[in-house]
Amino acid sequence: MTTRIHTCTLLSLLLVFAAQPVVADIPPSGDGAIVVANRGGASISVIDVATSDVNTVAMPAGDNTPEPMYVVYSPMNDLVFVGDRANDRVVAFDAQTFAVETTIPTGAGVFHMWGEPSTGQLWVNNDIDNTVSVLDMTGLSNLDTFSTPADLVALGGKPHDVILDPSGPYGYVSMIGVDGANDYVVKYDASTYNEMDRQAVGNDPHLSLSAFHDKLYVPSQGGDMVSVLDRDTLNPLTTIGVDNAHGATTSKDGSLFFTTDIADGGVDAVVVIDTSTDTVIGSADSLLAVPHNLSLSPDENLIYVTHSGEASDQVSIFDVSNPMDPTYLTSVTVGLNPFGLTTIPEPMTLLIFTAGALILLRNRR
Repeated sequence: MTTRIHTCTLLSLLLVFAAQPVVADIPPSGDGAIVVANRGGASISVIDVATSDVNTVAMPAGDNTPEPMYVVYSPMNDLVFVGDRANDRVVAFDAQTFAVETTIPTGAGVFHMWGEPSTGQLWVNNDIDNTVSVLDMTGLSNLDTFSTPADLVALGGKPHDVILDPSGPYGYVSMIGVDGANDYVVKYDASTYNEMDRQAVGNDPHLSLSAFHDKLYVPSQGGDMVSVLDRDTLNPLTTIGVDNAHGATTSKDGSLFFTTDIADGGVDAVVVIDTSTDTVIGSADSLLAVPHNLSLSPDENLIYVTHSGEASDQVSIFDVSNPMDPTYLTSVTVGLNPFGLTTIPEPMTLLIFTAGALILLRNRR
């Protein structure tokens, strides 16, 4: 694995620098970076965790103006993958220089995507084709494309969010827009791409999980709740009331799940759930509306939240070192309509976590 270099000097030499006003003191949070896809800006922004400096990089030209959607970091080869909806492709960037390594074709309508280092697979949902493209993160190629369930598609369903199980050969895809009271989570075999199971959930579901437990967390904006499923069987375990629950991320040890209330103008912009009790233990408001997606800093003391919308260009930063009392700190300016985001860990954190995940992979189940 390539040794990462995190210095403002290097990034400033290689990227286009955008100065950022920092309006609140941010506690030191180690090394690392947050990469944000600017859907309306045809760019990605790189936030230095230590300084909150932001550097913005243009997407490579395509047949159409690029529309970056979501971001995945690959620790295996130190690449950042960005889905480009307008050009039916994923762009791979070098995570140190942000030079373009290559582009990989996908289906039409790139939306959410997820990479799993243990298998090297990157799954990309295509909501125009109603397919999932399976990419090889090391070979940098398109391995396969499979269709989402025809009966759900016939009812208006489209693939939306996706996540892969690090401790078993499974993938999970949420289907949204299905006629009726419910949308669905579909479980797939990650080798054969055959459907294994499905579960009805609330409308507009998103997905998160951890290698450290067997739960699948499904925030549902239309259902005002987070559904907790057994991810082996997809049987419902419990529901947790959260208004307009949308964003989804989990701490590395699986003890905390974070979501956002996307539709209440910044109220409960970050909501913290204890996964041992499946109860809300803390929340924090932001000064900005439409808190959308979120990602933790490498040391998990900070959480970054995109505020999406055609005229938006802000990412909020919260202190979550005390998860029962998260605190809004400030926001930084990125490109237009910041959408998905991901964390590039500092080197030591990456090595420790990767080793731990591999050990867990061998011992779980």
